[in-house]
Amino acid sequence: MTVNPPPGGFVGPVKRSITIAGHQTSISLEPAFWRALEEAARARALPLSALVAQIDVARISAADPPNLASAIRSWLFGLAATEYLGFSITLSENHSQ
Repeated sequence: MTVNPPPGGFVGPVKRSITIAGHQTSISLEPAFWRALEEAARARALPLSALVAQIDVARISAADPPNLASAIRSWLFGLAATEYLGFSITLSENHSQ
């Protein structure tokens, strides 16, 4: 089986500034993640910064919080897995093969 690049090819992260709780922060995400995040915010009728703030609140409540970009990617993957792929995931360091 051959693995093909996604449409548009592999693209590195793009940095954007967002205001969360009154503070500017920079987040680096690949364009596909920015697009998915924008669509998730639109579907919830939220500004992008409000959705990121909600993800940030959930992130900092974790026992060992990841950086914000990692939390956003994990949240988006969990959303896609549940809503579009039909399965739920548990994100942890316990890897099974």
